[in-house]
Amino acid sequence: MAESMKGLKRTHRCGELSAANVGEEVTVMGWVQKQRNKGGIIFVDLRDRAGILQVIFEESDCGAENFEKAEKLRSEFVVAVVGKVTKREGAVNENLATGEIEVRATQVRILSEAQTPPFPIEADSKTKEELRLKYRYLDLRRPDLQRNLILRSKIVNTIRNFMSDEGFLEIETPILNKSTPEGARDYLVPSRVHPGTFYALPQSPQIFKQLLMCSGYDRYFQIAKCFRDEDLRADRQPEFTQVDLEMSFADVDDVIDATERMVANVCKEAIGLEVQLPIMRMTWDEAMNRYGSDKPDTRFGMELVDVSETVKGCGFGVFTGALENGGSVRGINVKGQAEMPRKKIDALVEFAKGYGVKGLAYLGVLPDGTYKSSFAKFMTEDELKALVEKMGGEPGDLLLFAADKLRLVWSVLGALRIEVAKQLDMIDNSKFNFLWVTEFPEFEWSEEDERWVAMHHPFTMPMEEDVQYLVSDPERVRTKAYDIVLNGVELGGGSVRIFQSDVQEKMFEALGFTNEEAHEKFGFLLDAFKYGVPPHAGLAIGLDRFVMLLVKADNIREVIAFPKVKDASCLMSEAPGVVDAKQLEELYLQTVAVEVKESEAE
Repeated sequence: MAESMKGLKRTHRCGELSAANVGEEVTVMGWVQKQRNKGGIIFVDLRDRAGILQVIFEESDCGAENFEKAEKLRSEFVVAVVGKVTKREGAVNENLATGEIEVRATQVRILSEAQTPPFPIEADSKTKEELRLKYRYLDLRRPDLQRNLILRSKIVNTIRNFMSDEGFLEIETPILNKSTPEGARDYLVPSRVHPGTFYALPQSPQIFKQLLMCSGYDRYFQIAKCFRDEDLRADRQPEFTQVDLEMSFADVDDVIDATERMVANVCKEAIGLEVQLPIMRMTWDEAMNRYGSDKPDTRFGMELVDVSETVKGCGFGVFTGALENGGSVRGINVKGQAEMPRKKIDALVEFAKGYGVKGLAYLGVLPDGTYKSSFAKFMTEDELKALVEKMGGEPGDLLLFAADKLRLVWSVLGALRIEVAKQLDMIDNSKFNFLWVTEFPEFEWSEEDERWVAMHHPFTMPMEEDVQYLVSDPERVRTKAYDIVLNGVELGGGSVRIFQSDVQEKMFEALGFTNEEAHEKFGFLLDAFKYGVPPHAGLAIGLDRFVMLLVKADNIREVIAFPKVKDASCLMSEAPGVVDAKQLEELYLQTVAVEVKESEAE
């Protein structure tokens, strides 16, 4: 039967005790990790968020009543224990921070009994994630998850302290906003007071933080909750947290300097990592040409090589056909893998096809100087020799090529490079390689909308020398945008903002907006710009991703207390859920029945 604390007050957390406390009477409270009854002596491992502590019950110390209670203890019972800290009589447990000591109990109170949990509460759990997420409140008791969330809290405090010391003001922006175009799909909230209208949950505080610069607040930051209705993956959730900042009278270097010093400060305080500043910078063009990605993993080489000129006019129609259609031929050199089994090469070909190309061409330079290839018979010996030389190939190397439209070639080889590196264990997971990618294109072509769309957002400042091309040659325009990348993952990004009305008008014209449409979507921001707006720039970093990478978790769910799964549902709370008819009526909504196919339901 559960007891109350009856005036007992906890003096220490379990993991906080050490040899320095030997001889002290203490009161500790927590969950029973396990109980071992050795006859006249009972050992209990007591756990709280600070760690595990061994407690010993002997009837001579605690009396018959308390010893009987100790005999009843089971995993996950919640107890309060009073006792004396002593040196361990047995061997020191090197795996515990409290391994030198134990508490000899004089009193125990069972504060709460527990059913047997559906899985063991232990670090590095082998239980299926679906079951753990269904009982997330139990999963969160695991020491490794608790370490992650405690570190996350420390990181947030470190960021707040740093930003405050740098003169940034923490200001909250609205959660209920107006839906605007350009970006991922919004989560919508129906309005009861204004029938037929909807709020949108923020994808970012972008417009509001720019308005704060118009309002003279100079330096703003926020630990901001954001929402995007998009497909999930290992480093993406429908609701996420970002470290959001904006600076007035600032250009690219000002934002990059403040951000990388903040990042370095967090890394040092959180995990003792010294980040060398300044962080290396690379233009978007260079990143794409060298790595096929705007978020390249620089922990290993295997860079892309352009062989278009080398194979121009060769006898292999796949190469020449791509070039004749304005495409490109590029390759990667997988060192020492010329004799990779055909089955593995075929698997890489299938992997590449998943990115939209018809296949991969391969050329293995065998140790005896001969070739193992899918296309060597179509090329002369001199052409093959020139190709191998261009690729930096040596006997033993496997050369992989893609031939298609340039962006598709980048995409395929960029992904293939990562896939091969993972398969061959080429990535040094002890490294933390930071990188700035700069000068992104202003626009990208949308096949779906058949128009140019903003690669970032429609307020991104073009490079001064490219403003003249906004309307006449949008593809040529580079921006004052910058992303910070860690180990091949985009941590965050930002840009200098457009603050001149004539440049903003050209931007909207390039995007196909009329003045009326622009004012309908962004009227309050454009109106604010009429009353004196300072040059400003900003950035946002994904807090969840940052913590995930620092703790070397495989999934963002490992650093979020109550995450969603791939279909954006919560297995624990069963959100989203059906609401009753009265609520829908109040919101002037009706739902439409959707027939779900049996295969989809499964």
